Amino acid sequence: MSIELIRTKIAELEAKIADLRTTERELLALGSAPAARAKAGPASAPAAAPAPRKRGRPATKAAPAGPRQTIGAAIAEVLGLHGPLEVAEIADRIQSTGRDINRRTVSYSLQAMKKQGLVKAGDGKWGLSKARAAAARA
Repeated sequence: MSIELIRTKIAELEAKIADLRTTERELLALGSAPAARAKAGPASAPAAAPAPRKRGRPATKAAPAGPRQTIGAAIAEVLGLHGPLEVAEIADRIQSTGRDINRRTVSYSLQAMKKQGLVKAGDGKWGLSKARAAAARA
């Protein structure tokens, strides 16, 4: 396998992981909403045990109040608003919204999006494909 193919696969997996994390947060929000609305009375059932702590990196920031958009959606939004940009500029624009993201993640996501035909690269800059750009302007 070539290194580019491996990098593309990694980008695809990272994008899928990000989507799964977003879905997980949405499910947790939906699952806790009815419990928050219910009145707690003396005859109510005991509260459920807290969810087990996740393994891996410790959380450094509290999760945002609403669901966070996927990396691909954030990249598409930036490119739709600002036109073709370099990877560093895309990462900076996304970071300015308060999202913790680095150039490497953006680069991997762009490679996956390129494979799907959503973006194109030229002269060191990335932009939306023509069909995608027309949809973003509409």
